[in-house]
Amino acid sequence: VRSFVRQGARVGFIDRSAEAGHALAASLSTYGPAPLFAEIDLTDLEALEVAVPRLIDRLGGADVLVNNAGNDERHALEDITPAYWRDRMAVNLDHFIFMSKAVLPAMQRAGGGAILNMGSCSWRLGLGGMTAYVTAKAAIEGLTNGLARELGPQRIRVNCIAPGLIKTDFAKALWDNPEQLAARNAETPLRRIGEPDEIAGAAVYLAAPASRFMTGQSLVIDGGVTI
Repeated sequence: VRSFVRQGARVGFIDRSAEAGHALAASLSTYGPAPLFAEIDLTDLEALEVAVPRLIDRLGGADVLVNNAGNDERHALEDITPAYWRDRMAVNLDHFIFMSKAVLPAMQRAGGGAILNMGSCSWRLGLGGMTAYVTAKAAIEGLTNGLARELGPQRIRVNCIAPGLIKTDFAKALWDNPEQLAARNAETPLRRIGEPDEIAGAAVYLAAPASRFMTGQSLVIDGGVTI
């Protein structure tokens, strides 16, 4: 959100936390028009289908979508229940499809657009203890390829970004632990974990005219872990 606003984009964003969403929007008001925030739980697909078109109307259209929400909660295979599995797919996969569907009419009216799906290098590395998460992230790359073929004739590009470990608040428990952080740094050819703006910069690029001949691609940004 910060990177797109600083590029001068008119931005709308979704979060289930009203406090965090309003605070972020207010913090960016000095860069021009403040981004528009909508409090939506993306696992509520019926609410999403109603609320997202309203947000698009407030924005005056939509030509870029970044599907970013997810949660890599750890779990053992023997602890997975049918209800837990469906919940993990709802958190990590289902809304990617329905958000793409929700923005499609606006992109068609605009004559094209860009959909960016946030994947992960986790499934490529075969990480254990998070079967539902890696399954969803592998599916996101399949979704990206399928939508790129389907929507390409309408000048809508669909690409995926697959990050490695990034220094976000979500990963704070790891990078606040010096021993664990040193071990993860040592696994990476660049000897460090990634910064959020290194992912955001790629998203801005994939949304911009500079990448207008790219679609159906997965851009891995993990410091070389999956070489």
